[in-house]
Amino acid sequence: MNFLPTELPGVILIEPKVFRDDRGFFLESYHAAKFAAAGLDVTFVQDNHSKSARGTLRGLHAQHRRPQGKLVRVVAGEIFDVVADIRLDSPTFGRWLGVTLSAENFRQLYVPPGFVHGFRVVSAAAEVLYKCTTLYDPTDEIGVIWNDPELGIDWGAQEPLLSEKDRRLPTLRELAERLRAADGA
Repeated sequence: MNFLPTELPGVILIEPKVFRDDRGFFLESYHAAKFAAAGLDVTFVQDNHSKSARGTLRGLHAQHRRPQGKLVRVVAGEIFDVVADIRLDSPTFGRWLGVTLSAENFRQLYVPPGFVHGFRVVSAAAEVLYKCTTLYDPTDEIGVIWNDPELGIDWGAQEPLLSEKDRRLPTLRELAERLRAADGA
């Protein structure tokens, strides 16, 4: 496995070694000791699987009091995967990163706690698997609206398919104000 740091500290692009032959392929998608040796000494407690149609945009999501780290991979189709730093004291606060994850390139993205995460489906459909370091808690969920002009994410789409919940997410500035108030800062 190759663990490739990105310009956002803690966000790691992972490229597994893929062994191909006439039968198909084999790869390790996760190996605790190899992840720990690469600085990702995390424990995963929940696995999630979503299937979405072309044009669907899910995100940008996170949890506040029980932040999750996520290991994201695609097993069918292709997505444009995005993370943005929402750690109020971070020098990279408000910066985002987008990568292509697909069933063809086998890449995975580790998203540490303190980042919002989302993706847009590029192929006809996509199945996304992600491991989480903390359990999902709907009462702790926070997020940022996909088209926040301050973030300026180039999703490659103007009118994605969104859930009603994702349509109502706040801007980064509004979220930061809420987080400061909640944390008593």
